[in-house]
Amino acid sequence: MVLYYTSNVVDPPAFIYVGKDKFENEELIAHGWEEDVWFHVDKLSSAHIYLRLRQGETWETIPELLLQDLGQLTKANSIEGNKKDNITIIYTPWSNLKKDGSMAVGQVSFKDQRKVKKILIAQRENPIVNRLNKTKVEKYPDLRQEKEDRLKELRKKDQAALQARKKEEARIAKERQEKKWQKDHAYDEIFTEENLAASSNQERDENWEDDFM
Repeated sequence: MVLYYTSNVVDPPAFIYVGKDKFENEELIAHGWEEDVWFHVDKLSSAHIYLRLRQGETWETIPELLLQDLGQLTKANSIEGNKKDNITIIYTPWSNLKKDGSMAVGQVSFKDQRKVKKILIAQRENPIVNRLNKTKVEKYPDLRQEKEDRLKELRKKDQAALQARKKEEARIAKERQEKKWQKDHAYDEIFTEENLAASSNQERDENWEDDFM
């Protein structure tokens, strides 16, 4: 089971989801999206909290109010962390999570420690936690299928973008070719036999100069 939350401190609202237990966390680790940012209590057991970014958003520029919501939700979903003050929440892109066979269920490490950020949560803020809990929805999604559908959608968009780019490149190439042809043949009509004859003195009668008198 996965728990879904909505944070309304940003517009449009942020989409957050949480693994119910360590086994569900394994599924979330395996089938996360590139747009996901992972949150966890530092050095303590807690649920794995994920923020799904929207197009154009980056994990390094998450608004402060949204970070506070995520920090409070992460703290509230840690048995030990929920009882303590001044705890540290760590977060990193899903793509930076590292998992191998030697790790316990639900355990992860990081590919690049430099891509891990921290926020300090001084104490539990019940108004924030209660507001988020009112948006909670429980579902039993097929995470693998959702990931496959997402990748298929991205491939389709990439193919459409590639076709559009090729079409634009062909249009530009044709336009350049037409301009080159026009430049190369700019004087073709001037030098036709008819125009050359009309401009030749040899074809004029002996009194043609009288026109200028």
